[in-house]
Amino acid sequence: MHPVSRRTFLEVGLAGLATSAMNKSAAGEGPAVANTRKVIRSTEATPRGTQLAPVRVAVMGVNGRGRQLLPSLLAFPEVEITHICDADSSVIPAAIKLVTDHGRKAPAAVRDFRTALDDNKLDVLVCSAPDHWHALATILACQAGKDVYVEKPVSHNVVEGRRMVEAARKYNRVVQAGTQRRSSEELALAVDRVQSGRLGKVHLVRAWITSVRPNIGHQPVTAPPAALDFDLWAGPAVDPHYKQNLVPYHWHWRWLYGTGECGNNGIHFLDIARWGLGVDAPQFVTCGGRKYHFDDDQETPDTQLATFDFADAAIEWEHRTWSKRGEEGSPFGIVFYGTEATLVALESCWKIYHDRKVVEEHASTGHTEWVARHLRNFLDCRLTRKRPAADIEIGHRSTTLCHLANIAWRTRSTLRFDGATETIADNAAASALLSREYRNGYRLPSLT
Repeated sequence: MHPVSRRTFLEVGLAGLATSAMNKSAAGEGPAVANTRKVIRSTEATPRGTQLAPVRVAVMGVNGRGRQLLPSLLAFPEVEITHICDADSSVIPAAIKLVTDHGRKAPAAVRDFRTALDDNKLDVLVCSAPDHWHALATILACQAGKDVYVEKPVSHNVVEGRRMVEAARKYNRVVQAGTQRRSSEELALAVDRVQSGRLGKVHLVRAWITSVRPNIGHQPVTAPPAALDFDLWAGPAVDPHYKQNLVPYHWHWRWLYGTGECGNNGIHFLDIARWGLGVDAPQFVTCGGRKYHFDDDQETPDTQLATFDFADAAIEWEHRTWSKRGEEGSPFGIVFYGTEATLVALESCWKIYHDRKVVEEHASTGHTEWVARHLRNFLDCRLTRKRPAADIEIGHRSTTLCHLANIAWRTRSTLRFDGATETIADNAAASALLSREYRNGYRLPSLT
């Protein structure tokens, strides 16, 4: 495969989705265009009864999110799940049964997803493995000529995210980030309201998530279970050690593998904040909080408060994993504060307040519908070769906010970030965390 030129500006959206036009450049997203009501479509809706060519899909990581995605993927008649890939062989049979229960042919059981990439008939890799695998899997899939649906956060660190974008462009691959709220019809309308000037000038966006997570305890290093190829599971991570509280979920709270709650859930809301403001990269990032509540093997903070300063506005992020009640009576949400009005977006709906009076309100269609639209957008863009609603550049820029918050927290410093070069000024400790060390055999491949 050879790189091909792309349009300098490419605007994408969903079929029939009304949203304000966003300037998109080959390098990323430009500022939002206010007072625009143009409808942008990635593809026209597929006519009913049209026979679509099969799309052969390998799903990597089915001990959590990948298993959740399978029913949504199987809802599309053209999708054929050909490979189920997981380093833990004990979880593969349940995923295969889910496919066959939908009346589909049993996919191949594969421990190492790279075996699936060797299949010339494979079209798509769905990467729902832990964060530390996202970049390497995506880049290898692009090099193998496959399109990719990669779960959020798209990367383990900033450098990896940029390499993923470069790989997608070099090999002309469609790479969709799993930030499905980008395909929400009602959130697109909310973003339109923000960008239209309906709220006046928006100078502050506040996003949050709260929950009550379990204490994972202190566990000794032990041998992994026989069904788990822990060396493969750990992949790029240097000097990995298995603990019983690591797999399948609590790796999120260990820096070798995860990105904390900010990367786990904050990515969704920080992505909406960045989308609404039409901004790319912050100039300054600060972060407070710490591990106040839990005494266990978690390394990431259970309480985190980050501030991202842009030229004309700030974004604030807060999470608590030990207290459920959040702002506006909701455990998660986002608020755009304008000089004329305020828009509050929760999972169930969004509302515009003028002073204390609700002047506009829209209900949410919900997570299942968002995922369906997001996957449809990805499949459509595979045919048109247009960039999808959550193109990897979009996913990378939003994920970068999560990484910067974590870097500011880990170094207890204010970061001065250059969005053009994606570097941190005058802070060696913080700059070192923009990337990571890699084990032999799992280094990112050269793109030159």
